[in-house]
Amino acid sequence: MKPFKFKQFTVEQDRCAMKIGTDGVLLGAWVSIKNNPFSILDIGAGTGIIALQLAQRSYAEMVDAIEIDGNAFEQCVDNFENSPWGDRLYCYHASLEEFMEEIEDKYDLIISNPPFYSPPLPAASPPIGEKKIPNSRKLARFNDALPFDELIESVSLLLSDEGIFSVIIPRKEEESFIKMASEVNLFPNRICRVRGNETSEEKRSMLEFSFEKNLIKIENLTIEISRHDYTDDYKNLVREFYLKM
Repeated sequence: MKPFKFKQFTVEQDRCAMKIGTDGVLLGAWVSIKNNPFSILDIGAGTGIIALQLAQRSYAEMVDAIEIDGNAFEQCVDNFENSPWGDRLYCYHASLEEFMEEIEDKYDLIISNPPFYSPPLPAASPPIGEKKIPNSRKLARFNDALPFDELIESVSLLLSDEGIFSVIIPRKEEESFIKMASEVNLFPNRICRVRGNETSEEKRSMLEFSFEKNLIKIENLTIEISRHDYTDDYKNLVREFYLKM
């Protein structure tokens, strides 16, 4: 499998069950860095794409990632080392539970494209897979691998007081995810609902939480006008990453 070339870095993905897809790139481009995070954590890093995007976009001195799968972890480390920001990026080979036991740091920004299984969005990238899903990809995509309640509880303990947590999930899970988050005093500040094209239903929600209750800013994003004809909103969001945008 060919490496995926972005404007400022390249991602090798031949050893990862989850290839580069629209979800991760969208989240990495959308998440706010207005609080100038010093420390960032990517939970379930896969190829490392989101952490790499945040290293490009921010001046954070510490960009950490966690990846449980051995092959993906090794690939993530290689992608970090081969990027322009290798000195700021670090990947831990651990489950979230193991990581929680070891780490006492708090993070100013936590991001996650957590494992869930839903049909992929249309992508400005290679298609995310064939009809028959290999077992490793099933694990990478099925949310039993990282239950949302475990993710939310861990984030509430790892996030700094002024920190931001951002996640991309299926649209149909939005309400229940927000309810779970409120139980640990994490409240939505921004919501972006994503659809493939004007006539398709909303497939994804990107959510941004903090410990502060603010007026929620709700956005809508449509990716395509027609197949491979992308909307201006989408192009503006991902322009600093994709070569052909």
